[in-house]
Amino acid sequence: MNFAGRSLIVIFACAWCVGGASEAPLAEPQAAPQVLCDTLIQVMKQGPALGFAGRVKILEPQLSRVFDLPLTTRLVVGPPWRSMSAEQQQALVAAFSDYSVAVYASRFKSYSGERFVVDPATAKLPSGDVIVHTKLLPHDGDAVQLDYLVRSQTEGWRIIDVLLNGTISEMAERRSEFSSALRDGGAQALIDLLRQKTAQLAG
Repeated sequence: MNFAGRSLIVIFACAWCVGGASEAPLAEPQAAPQVLCDTLIQVMKQGPALGFAGRVKILEPQLSRVFDLPLTTRLVVGPPWRSMSAEQQQALVAAFSDYSVAVYASRFKSYSGERFVVDPATAKLPSGDVIVHTKLLPHDGDAVQLDYLVRSQTEGWRIIDVLLNGTISEMAERRSEFSSALRDGGAQALIDLLRQKTAQLAG
């Protein structure tokens, strides 16, 4: 797996594990990042045998659980979200969620001794959100710092953004990436673009 690619996909990542851990309440801020990291390791270790569809099957329910994908979609879209119909908003959440899962499934497909470490110490922001620090430790080379912004929801703590090296926001990166499609063609153009990107990853 390409390091830069893994870093960017990790940018939208780290808190989901299949089985007992995935069913436990996300009662602590570190829970979502820990479950994601555990799930990514599991998927990477089984990656070639699972194939793309198998990785999606494992990742999809876990990503939906640990990330607040509807909120993330709305934040990525920005101000245009308010002028969209409920049907457009629903379609955008579905397309963005499918794309996010496909990115993970396409990037985390092999294992070469990587490890994730979730810092038990957290940083609480004035808003009430919390930053959870994690590190991706490759088999060789420098560690990658991943800071997860998590928010307390009725379902427990959920990830709403990921910061690479403490500064590069995945949400901001996605907003920049998709702004031209929204500007030129509105909601439907972005939905079509997301579906196209998902199909390319699956292929």
